[in-house]
Parts: sequence; C-alpha cells; structure tokens
Amino acid sequence: MATLHPVDRAADRRSGVPAIATQGLTKDYGSVLALDSLDVTVGTGVTGLVGANGAGKSTLIKILLGLLDPTAGSAQVLGHDIATEGAEIRARVGYMPEHECLPPDVSASDFVVHMAQMSGLPHAAARERAADVLRHVGLAEERYRPMGGYSTGMKQRAKLAQALAHDPRLVLLDEPTNGLDPASRDDMLELVRRIGHDFGIAVLVTSHLLGELERVSDHVVVLDGGRLLRASATTDFLDTTGTLLVEVLGGATERDLLGRALHDAGFPSRPRGNVVAVEPPAPGDTRNVHDMIRDTAVDLGLGLVRIQPDHHRIEDIFREEVAGAVQPH
Repeated sequence: MATLHPVDRAADRRSGVPAIATQGLTKDYGSVLALDSLDVTVGTGVTGLVGANGAGKSTLIKILLGLLDPTAGSAQVLGHDIATEGAEIRARVGYMPEHECLPPDVSASDFVVHMAQMSGLPHAAARERAADVLRHVGLAEERYRPMGGYSTGMKQRAKLAQALAHDPRLVLLDEPTNGLDPASRDDMLELVRRIGHDFGIAVLVTSHLLGELERVSDHVVVLDGGRLLRASATTDFLDTTGTLLVEVLGGATERDLLGRALHDAGFPSRPRGNVVAVEPPAPGDTRNVHDMIRDTAVDLGLGLVRIQPDHHRIEDIFREEVAGAVQPH
C-alpha cells in the first residue's frame, strides 16, 4: 500500500497551541443538556473520545466544526475561535462522519477530488492529493468505481480519504470502525494509528467499542451525560492491577487444576477465559508468586505458556467513573 508523505508538524508542536480547547462549553436543547460546562484540552497524537450514546460526543464534534452553536462557553480549534473563525477551522480540519454520506453514483476519485477542491486546493493539486490518499487507505484499484457498489469497509475508507484530502492538521473521526468486520476493523485502526503517529496529524476519534481506543489512543477523554468524567493519558487508565494472568497448555481442565492448586497454596485464583487470574500475595506474605506458579505447574506436569501482569481496561475504568460520578443537576 502506498503511503502519504509524513508531514513536518514540528512548528505545530513548538507553538504549544492545543489541537482543541474548550472552556465551559455548554449545549442545552431545552429538554436535553447535551454538553454541560465542558472543559477539555486535546493535543497531538491520537485522542479517544469515550462515551455511551447520548454522552455528547457527536454534539461536541459538530460544535467544533461550526455546525452547531453552543449555548454557552467557548472553544478553540488549532488556535482559532469557533465563534468567529469557522471557515479557517474547516479549512484545516478533516471530518469523517459516522453515518452514510457518500453519493452512490460518484466514483471515490471524483468525490475526493471534489472535497479537496471544496477545501481550497486547485484542481491539479486536488487530483494528485486524491490519488495519494486513496492509495493510502487501500482504494487505489477501486477508485474509479461508483461508491454505491462499495462494501461497508470500502465506504468507510472512502470517507476517511475525503477527510485527509486537503492535508489537514487535525482530523475528527466519528465511529470510523462502525459496521466493519474484525479484519476490516483492524485495518482501519492501523490507518488511524498511522495518521496520528507517522504523519503527525492530530486525531480525535470516537468509538463505542472501548477496547479499540486502548490500541490506538495516546490520550482518552471520557464523557457521560455531556460532562467530563476524566481525561488522561491512555497509560494512566491501563496501569497494572497487581493480578497475574497465567496460561498453561491444554484447556479448561488444566486451567482449573492449576487454579485450585494455587488457591489451596494461599494464592486466591479464579478462571478468566483461558487463563487463571492469580491475586497478589497477602500483606506480609514474602513468597515469590512467580516462583510458586512455576513450581506448581511443574509439580502438576503442566506446560506453562505465559505469566503476565493484568492491566485495567478503559471499559472497567469507564464503568467505575460513571458509577462514582455526581449526577448532573
């Protein structure tokens, strides 16, 4: 697959201007408070925007693009004020909407060229850029076909291509893996990762599949009911729990045999999928749990495959944050 040429974003990073910054951003529809005094900052790399349906994710994106006016508060995108510089923002930002939006009787090539021209590129430059981004997303051989005949995965790739057509400094990706099978989902996530890491374009990506964001995001912003629950580096969400995950050769019988033996030895254990989750030693217990696991497996004649630390998942943290959050008033 051909690639886009990496863009030098050093000046963007040196400027210290965040990709997105909001201050008290509020959107009140009367019957629904979609955003509630939101203060959030998004920097470089890939930022995941987490929240259930109705959390305010799409409302935030539409306000940042100037498609909706906030009820109160303010925001800047790439240093430009959403209230007065909407045209400048849209010239520098790419947007991949969640829902179907492609004209079925138009080829991907013509569509991406048109979108690049709409963003200000001259025709010749737009055609060159369209060819480049369509190769990058894997549609080089299909670019002249009408998009109405595309599969769901191809349509998602075409939507991503048009978001990149004008060489944006920031892209907003709303549910880019929506409707994709596992293999296509993996390919799309790899494209998202490369956009943020290899090509230096800041990315804000939403997904209701929280595990996806662990794989590609540098930072995570958690919304619930329009309120900010938490914003931090992804690694801060995924620190270790102290539990060890142990896998042995065989199936459930061998897994449970090891688990019972470790539990009897004073290390509380429980099955989790195809592994045994072993709790950390009790305070004051100086035994080396790794040695105990290894020796127990040897005594039982079990083949030890791996011992690895367990990590928090964004999904677990999200549930904890929501459960502990103060309800909006």
